[in-house]
Amino acid sequence: MNGAWPEWLTARPTRRVAVAHTFVTPESRADDQDTLEEIATVSEALRELGFEPQPVPFTLDLHAFVAALGELDPAFVFNLVEGVDGTSRLIHLAPALCEHLGLACTGAPSSAVLATTSKLEAKRLLRAAGLPTAPWVTPAELARGHIRFAGPYILKPVWEDASVGIDHDGVCDNVSDLLAVWRARTRRSGEEYFAERYIEGREINQAMLAGPRGPQALPTAEIDFLDWEEGVPRIVGWRAKWDEQAPEYERTRRRFPRGRCDAGLRRRVRALARQCWRLFGLRGYARVDMRIDRRGRPCILEINANPCISPDAGFLAATRELGMRPAEVVARIICDCPLPARLLAGGAFGR
Repeated sequence: MNGAWPEWLTARPTRRVAVAHTFVTPESRADDQDTLEEIATVSEALRELGFEPQPVPFTLDLHAFVAALGELDPAFVFNLVEGVDGTSRLIHLAPALCEHLGLACTGAPSSAVLATTSKLEAKRLLRAAGLPTAPWVTPAELARGHIRFAGPYILKPVWEDASVGIDHDGVCDNVSDLLAVWRARTRRSGEEYFAERYIEGREINQAMLAGPRGPQALPTAEIDFLDWEEGVPRIVGWRAKWDEQAPEYERTRRRFPRGRCDAGLRRRVRALARQCWRLFGLRGYARVDMRIDRRGRPCILEINANPCISPDAGFLAATRELGMRPAEVVARIICDCPLPARLLAGGAFGR
């Protein structure tokens, strides 16, 4: 594998790698606890590739993070930061700090992380590019009761991922119910929420992995909702993803459709995912989540830069469909590192 490494990496004398990650405690939510599985998976793959991984937690103490990187002097940073101080709002700080320090960092650059983490900014960019996304209203428009389209509606946090803050109770048929749920959640959490039209239909995940010829569309995944209760919205909410005791967890399954059936739809979905990759300047790996309405039209829900790569998550499940091992996946992500300007200019690494 070493012969395939990019020049910037082969020029580095060290094999040490900083695995930057969300700071996890026993009290952390299940989605944050899953970070430990990611660290183990990535670290094992890095060792197989001949590197020496060292986990480095990322917190609001930026000086401590910089000091840890300075002491380690890594060849690059593998970015697994999905939350800072209990929120996803600040996760762009990790790649931004690496860029500032002149350190190569895997995954999307800070600008792409920021644009995709804010669901509102992502939707604005999608609409400006002419890509399909559901109509929405901002928190300010909700406060004024200014909603310009018919329901049903779904309420979502502006800044969270991993389905945090998304559940069946957030799906409302009318404006009065929507505003009541919005007020209650805003008072309780202090978070920003927006609403978009709820698309009744199929749920599709399209994972993308960098390759020598550009981003590769991995096998398209569809979420099956098994024995779902009548009248309950078919969504992959937080309980369906993380609460193993919840009925939604047992009744939500991922599959990878094959053959001629829906082949045209899969081509459209993959084409849309490639457009998102280019639009947001994604690197390394990504996942684009979509709904397919009753007329068979894809609608982009969100773009996940640096999606979860724990063994049971959707991204690695898609790579396993192609027979890829985690080490091969990690190697491709490393080779697509976006380089800081000073590295591109031949400057000192990390100086």
